[in-house]
Amino acid sequence: MEIKSLIRSQSIRHKLMRIGKFLPDRIMLSLQYKLITHRWPNFKTPKRFTEWIQVYKMTYRNPTLLDCVDKYAVRQYVTNKLGGVNLTVLYQVCENAEAINLTNLPEKFVIKTTSGGNGDNVLIVKDKTTLNMGEMVRTVNGWLSKNYSNTAREWAYKKAANHPRIIVEEYLENDIEEGLDDYKFLCYNGKFRYLWIDKGRYSNHRRGFWDENLKFLDYVNSDHPSFNDEPELPSNILSMITVAEKLASDFPFVRVDLYNINGRIVFGELTFYPWSGYVKFEPDEFDFSLGRFFPKTEEKIWTKYILAGK
Repeated sequence: MEIKSLIRSQSIRHKLMRIGKFLPDRIMLSLQYKLITHRWPNFKTPKRFTEWIQVYKMTYRNPTLLDCVDKYAVRQYVTNKLGGVNLTVLYQVCENAEAINLTNLPEKFVIKTTSGGNGDNVLIVKDKTTLNMGEMVRTVNGWLSKNYSNTAREWAYKKAANHPRIIVEEYLENDIEEGLDDYKFLCYNGKFRYLWIDKGRYSNHRRGFWDENLKFLDYVNSDHPSFNDEPELPSNILSMITVAEKLASDFPFVRVDLYNINGRIVFGELTFYPWSGYVKFEPDEFDFSLGRFFPKTEEKIWTKYILAGK
Protein backbone atom coordinates (compact mmCIF):
# COMPACT_ATOMS: atom_id res chain seq x y z
CA MET A 1 0.00 0.00 0.00
CA GLU A 2 1.27 3.46 -0.88
CA ILE A 3 0.35 6.81 0.63
CA LYS A 4 -1.88 7.55 -2.36
CA SER A 5 -3.85 4.37 -1.57
CA LEU A 6 -4.30 5.39 2.05
CA ILE A 7 -5.09 9.05 1.29
CA ARG A 8 -6.79 9.09 -2.09
CA SER A 9 -7.09 12.86 -2.44
CA GLN A 10 -3.96 14.10 -4.22
CA SER A 11 -4.47 17.64 -2.92
CA ILE A 12 -4.69 16.43 0.68
CA ARG A 13 -1.54 14.32 0.22
CA HIS A 14 0.39 17.32 -1.04
CA LYS A 15 -0.89 19.55 1.78
CA LEU A 16 0.23 17.01 4.37
CA MET A 17 3.63 16.71 2.74
CA ARG A 18 4.07 20.49 2.73
CA ILE A 19 3.24 20.57 6.44
CA GLY A 20 5.85 17.91 7.17
CA LYS A 21 8.52 19.02 4.74
CA PHE A 22 10.67 20.51 7.50
CA LEU A 23 10.92 17.23 9.39
CA PRO A 24 14.18 15.26 9.00
CA ASP A 25 13.98 12.30 6.64
CA ARG A 26 14.36 9.74 9.40
CA ILE A 27 11.43 11.14 11.38
CA MET A 28 9.21 11.71 8.35
CA LEU A 29 9.82 8.25 6.91
CA SER A 30 9.32 6.61 10.30
CA LEU A 31 5.96 8.33 10.70
CA GLN A 32 4.84 7.42 7.19
CA TYR A 33 5.96 3.82 7.64
CA LYS A 34 4.09 3.52 10.93
CA LEU A 35 0.97 5.14 9.48
CA ILE A 36 0.79 2.72 6.55
CA THR A 37 2.23 -0.54 7.89
CA HIS A 38 1.18 -0.10 11.56
CA ARG A 39 4.67 -0.87 12.83
CA TRP A 40 7.81 1.13 13.45
CA PRO A 41 10.69 0.53 11.04
CA ASN A 42 14.11 -0.78 12.01
CA PHE A 43 16.60 1.49 10.24
CA LYS A 44 19.63 0.42 12.27
CA THR A 45 19.55 -3.27 11.31
CA PRO A 46 16.91 -3.55 8.56
CA LYS A 47 15.65 -7.01 7.70
CA ARG A 48 12.54 -6.29 5.70
CA PHE A 49 12.56 -5.14 2.08
CA THR A 50 10.27 -2.26 3.07
CA GLU A 51 12.77 -1.13 5.71
CA TRP A 52 15.70 -1.37 3.30
CA ILE A 53 13.88 0.88 0.83
CA GLN A 54 13.60 3.59 3.49
CA VAL A 55 17.34 3.27 4.22
CA TYR A 56 18.00 3.43 0.47
CA LYS A 57 16.06 6.70 0.26
CA MET A 58 17.97 8.26 3.13
CA THR A 59 21.52 7.20 2.30
CA TYR A 60 22.18 6.20 -1.31
CA ARG A 61 23.28 9.24 -3.30
CA ASN A 62 24.63 7.90 -6.59
CA PRO A 63 24.15 10.83 -9.04
CA THR A 64 23.37 8.37 -11.85
CA LEU A 65 19.97 7.83 -10.24
CA LEU A 66 19.01 11.42 -10.99
CA ASP A 67 19.03 10.75 -14.74
CA CYS A 68 17.77 7.18 -14.51
CA VAL A 69 14.40 8.24 -13.06
CA ASP A 70 13.98 11.02 -15.64
CA LYS A 71 11.94 9.49 -18.46
CA TYR A 72 13.87 11.40 -21.09
CA ALA A 73 17.40 11.37 -19.63
CA VAL A 74 17.21 7.63 -18.91
CA ARG A 75 17.10 6.97 -22.64
CA GLN A 76 20.81 7.82 -22.86
CA TYR A 77 21.58 5.44 -19.99
CA VAL A 78 19.69 2.64 -21.77
CA THR A 79 21.46 3.44 -25.03
CA ASN A 80 24.85 3.24 -23.30
CA LYS A 81 23.97 -0.15 -21.81
CA LEU A 82 22.01 -1.75 -24.64
CA GLY A 83 22.55 0.31 -27.76
CA GLY A 84 19.09 1.85 -27.69
CA VAL A 85 17.34 -1.00 -29.52
CA ASN A 86 14.93 -1.54 -26.61
CA LEU A 87 13.61 2.02 -26.47
CA THR A 88 10.21 3.26 -27.54
CA VAL A 89 10.02 5.66 -30.48
CA LEU A 90 10.33 9.22 -29.18
CA TYR A 91 8.30 11.80 -31.10
CA GLN A 92 8.68 15.05 -29.17
CA VAL A 93 10.24 16.60 -26.06
CA CYS A 94 8.56 19.81 -24.86
CA GLU A 95 8.87 22.31 -22.05
CA ASN A 96 5.10 22.79 -21.86
CA ALA A 97 1.94 21.30 -23.32
CA GLU A 98 1.34 24.20 -25.71
CA ALA A 99 4.47 23.13 -27.61
CA ILE A 100 3.09 19.70 -28.50
CA ASN A 101 2.67 19.59 -32.29
CA LEU A 102 -0.18 17.26 -33.23
CA THR A 103 0.47 17.63 -36.94
CA ASN A 104 3.66 15.60 -36.77
CA LEU A 105 2.23 12.88 -34.54
CA PRO A 106 0.70 9.55 -35.57
CA GLU A 107 -2.89 8.67 -34.73
CA LYS A 108 -1.89 6.99 -31.44
CA PHE A 109 0.69 8.19 -28.93
CA VAL A 110 1.39 8.67 -25.23
CA ILE A 111 2.05 11.94 -23.39
CA LYS A 112 3.86 11.86 -20.03
CA THR A 113 6.03 14.03 -17.84
CA THR A 114 9.69 13.19 -17.37
CA SER A 115 9.33 13.40 -13.57
CA GLY A 116 7.01 10.41 -13.42
CA GLY A 117 4.34 11.42 -10.93
CA ASN A 118 3.75 7.99 -9.34
CA GLY A 119 2.29 6.72 -12.58
CA ASP A 120 -0.46 9.34 -12.62
CA ASN A 121 1.07 11.63 -15.24
CA VAL A 122 0.29 9.59 -18.35
CA LEU A 123 -2.17 10.48 -21.08
CA ILE A 124 -2.88 7.76 -23.65
CA VAL A 125 -4.20 9.09 -26.95
CA LYS A 126 -5.67 6.45 -29.26
CA ASP A 127 -7.20 8.87 -31.75
CA LYS A 128 -5.68 12.34 -31.99
CA THR A 129 -8.66 13.65 -33.97
CA THR A 130 -10.80 13.36 -30.82
CA LEU A 131 -8.25 15.01 -28.51
CA ASN A 132 -9.52 18.13 -26.74
CA MET A 133 -6.43 20.35 -26.94
CA GLY A 134 -7.58 22.83 -24.30
CA GLU A 135 -8.29 20.10 -21.77
CA MET A 136 -5.04 18.33 -22.61
CA VAL A 137 -2.97 21.51 -22.13
CA ARG A 138 -4.58 22.23 -18.75
CA THR A 139 -4.10 18.67 -17.52
CA VAL A 140 -0.51 18.18 -18.67
CA ASN A 141 0.68 21.62 -17.57
CA GLY A 142 -0.91 20.90 -14.20
CA TRP A 143 1.36 17.87 -13.85
CA LEU A 144 4.41 20.07 -14.36
CA SER A 145 3.59 22.11 -11.26
CA LYS A 146 3.66 19.12 -8.91
CA ASN A 147 6.84 18.14 -7.06
CA TYR A 148 6.51 14.46 -6.27
CA SER A 149 10.01 14.03 -4.85
CA ASN A 150 8.95 15.45 -1.48
CA THR A 151 5.98 13.16 -0.99
CA ALA A 152 7.95 10.19 0.36
CA ARG A 153 11.46 11.69 0.46
CA GLU A 154 12.53 9.90 -2.72
CA TRP A 155 15.86 11.61 -3.34
CA ALA A 156 16.39 10.18 -6.83
CA TYR A 157 13.50 12.25 -8.23
CA LYS A 158 14.86 15.57 -6.98
CA LYS A 159 16.43 16.68 -10.26
CA ALA A 160 13.59 15.51 -12.51
CA ALA A 161 11.04 17.17 -10.22
CA ASN A 162 12.85 20.50 -10.35
CA HIS A 163 12.89 20.56 -14.15
CA PRO A 164 10.06 18.39 -15.46
CA ARG A 165 9.49 18.21 -19.20
CA ILE A 166 6.97 16.54 -21.44
CA ILE A 167 7.70 13.66 -23.76
CA VAL A 168 5.47 12.28 -26.47
CA GLU A 169 6.30 8.72 -27.41
CA GLU A 170 5.15 5.58 -29.13
CA TYR A 171 1.91 3.95 -28.06
CA LEU A 172 2.68 0.30 -27.34
CA GLU A 173 0.06 -2.31 -28.06
CA ASN A 174 -0.27 -6.01 -28.79
CA ASP A 175 -3.04 -8.52 -29.32
CA ILE A 176 -4.12 -8.67 -25.66
CA GLU A 177 -7.45 -6.91 -25.13
CA GLU A 178 -6.81 -6.08 -21.45
CA GLY A 179 -3.62 -4.16 -22.24
CA LEU A 180 0.10 -4.73 -22.00
CA ASP A 181 1.63 -7.08 -19.47
CA ASP A 182 4.19 -5.26 -17.33
CA TYR A 183 7.29 -7.29 -16.39
CA LYS A 184 9.15 -6.00 -13.34
CA PHE A 185 12.54 -7.52 -12.50
CA LEU A 186 13.87 -6.98 -8.98
CA CYS A 187 17.66 -6.91 -9.26
CA TYR A 188 20.19 -6.74 -6.44
CA ASN A 189 23.84 -5.94 -7.23
CA GLY A 190 22.97 -6.50 -10.88
CA LYS A 191 21.52 -9.97 -10.25
CA PHE A 192 17.91 -10.83 -10.99
CA ARG A 193 16.21 -12.31 -7.93
CA TYR A 194 12.45 -11.87 -8.31
CA LEU A 195 9.98 -11.09 -11.06
CA TRP A 196 6.51 -9.71 -10.76
CA ILE A 197 4.06 -9.34 -13.60
CA ASP A 198 1.09 -7.00 -13.75
CA LYS A 199 -1.79 -7.95 -16.02
CA GLY A 200 -5.02 -6.10 -16.75
CA ARG A 201 -3.92 -2.86 -15.10
CA TYR A 202 -6.93 -0.98 -16.45
CA SER A 203 -9.52 -3.71 -15.97
CA ASN A 204 -9.03 -6.78 -13.75
CA HIS A 205 -5.63 -5.94 -12.27
CA ARG A 206 -3.71 -9.05 -11.19
CA ARG A 207 -0.14 -9.34 -9.91
CA GLY A 208 1.98 -12.45 -9.58
CA PHE A 209 5.50 -13.16 -8.32
CA TRP A 210 8.23 -15.55 -9.49
CA ASP A 211 11.58 -16.34 -7.88
CA GLU A 212 14.97 -16.32 -9.60
CA ASN A 213 14.41 -19.87 -10.84
CA LEU A 214 11.19 -18.67 -12.48
CA LYS A 215 9.09 -20.67 -10.06
CA PHE A 216 5.65 -19.15 -9.66
CA LEU A 217 5.00 -18.10 -6.05
CA ASP A 218 1.27 -18.78 -5.99
CA TYR A 219 1.08 -18.10 -2.24
CA VAL A 220 2.24 -14.46 -2.42
CA ASN A 221 -0.08 -11.47 -2.57
CA SER A 222 0.63 -7.76 -2.27
CA ASP A 223 -1.59 -4.78 -2.97
CA HIS A 224 -3.31 -6.60 -5.84
CA PRO A 225 -4.66 -10.15 -5.95
CA SER A 226 -2.60 -12.86 -7.57
CA PHE A 227 -3.57 -14.99 -10.58
CA ASN A 228 -5.98 -17.88 -10.24
CA ASP A 229 -3.79 -19.94 -12.57
CA GLU A 230 -0.08 -19.62 -13.31
CA PRO A 231 0.38 -17.46 -16.42
CA GLU A 232 2.71 -18.64 -19.15
CA LEU A 233 5.97 -16.70 -19.36
CA PRO A 234 7.24 -15.38 -22.72
CA SER A 235 9.45 -17.71 -24.73
CA ASN A 236 12.24 -15.10 -24.57
CA ILE A 237 12.05 -14.56 -20.80
CA LEU A 238 15.77 -15.39 -20.44
CA SER A 239 16.59 -12.60 -22.88
CA MET A 240 14.46 -10.26 -20.80
CA ILE A 241 16.45 -11.22 -17.70
CA THR A 242 19.70 -10.50 -19.54
CA VAL A 243 18.43 -7.05 -20.51
CA ALA A 244 17.29 -6.36 -16.93
CA GLU A 245 20.63 -7.39 -15.42
CA LYS A 246 22.59 -5.19 -17.82
CA LEU A 247 20.50 -2.20 -16.85
CA ALA A 248 20.77 -3.05 -13.14
CA SER A 249 24.54 -3.63 -13.04
CA ASP A 250 25.46 -0.24 -11.53
CA PHE A 251 23.18 -0.30 -8.50
CA PRO A 252 22.73 -2.09 -5.15
CA PHE A 253 19.05 -2.45 -6.01
CA VAL A 254 16.73 -1.45 -8.82
CA ARG A 255 13.49 -2.65 -10.33
CA VAL A 256 13.74 -2.87 -14.11
CA ASP A 257 10.42 -2.63 -15.94
CA LEU A 258 10.13 -4.15 -19.40
CA TYR A 259 7.40 -4.87 -21.93
CA ASN A 260 7.23 -7.73 -24.37
CA ILE A 261 5.45 -6.80 -27.60
CA ASN A 262 5.11 -10.05 -29.52
CA GLY A 263 8.74 -10.88 -28.72
CA ARG A 264 10.06 -7.31 -28.91
CA ILE A 265 11.60 -6.40 -25.54
CA VAL A 266 10.89 -2.74 -24.74
CA PHE A 267 12.27 -0.71 -21.84
CA GLY A 268 9.73 0.76 -19.45
CA GLU A 269 11.51 2.42 -16.54
CA LEU A 270 13.97 2.04 -13.68
CA THR A 271 12.46 2.25 -10.21
CA PHE A 272 14.58 2.46 -7.09
CA TYR A 273 11.82 2.70 -4.49
CA PRO A 274 9.02 0.23 -5.38
CA TRP A 275 5.78 1.02 -3.56
CA SER A 276 7.95 3.74 -1.93
CA GLY A 277 8.68 0.98 0.59
CA TYR A 278 5.11 1.00 1.89
CA VAL A 279 3.45 -2.29 1.05
CA LYS A 280 2.00 -5.23 2.95
CA PHE A 281 2.65 -8.75 1.72
CA GLU A 282 0.72 -11.92 2.35
CA PRO A 283 2.41 -13.80 3.85
CA ASP A 284 4.34 -11.18 5.80
CA GLU A 285 7.44 -13.38 5.53
CA PHE A 286 7.80 -12.36 1.88
CA ASP A 287 8.89 -8.89 3.06
CA PHE A 288 11.89 -10.60 4.69
CA SER A 289 12.48 -12.79 1.61
CA LEU A 290 12.83 -9.72 -0.59
CA GLY A 291 14.94 -8.01 2.04
CA ARG A 292 17.52 -10.77 2.42
CA PHE A 293 19.06 -10.02 -0.99
CA PHE A 294 19.48 -6.31 -0.32
CA PRO A 295 23.24 -5.56 -0.27
CA LYS A 296 24.53 -4.60 3.15
CA THR A 297 25.57 -0.97 3.47
CA GLU A 298 29.26 -1.85 3.77
CA GLU A 299 29.34 -3.52 0.34
CA LYS A 300 31.47 -1.74 -2.25
CA ILE A 301 28.71 -1.16 -4.82
CA TRP A 302 26.99 1.39 -2.63
CA THR A 303 29.51 2.36 0.07
CA LYS A 304 30.91 5.06 -2.24
CA TYR A 305 27.53 6.83 -2.28
CA ILE A 306 26.27 6.32 1.26
CA LEU A 307 25.87 9.24 3.64
CA ALA A 308 27.75 8.34 6.82
CA GLY A 309 26.03 8.92 10.12
CA LYS A 310 22.55 9.45 8.68
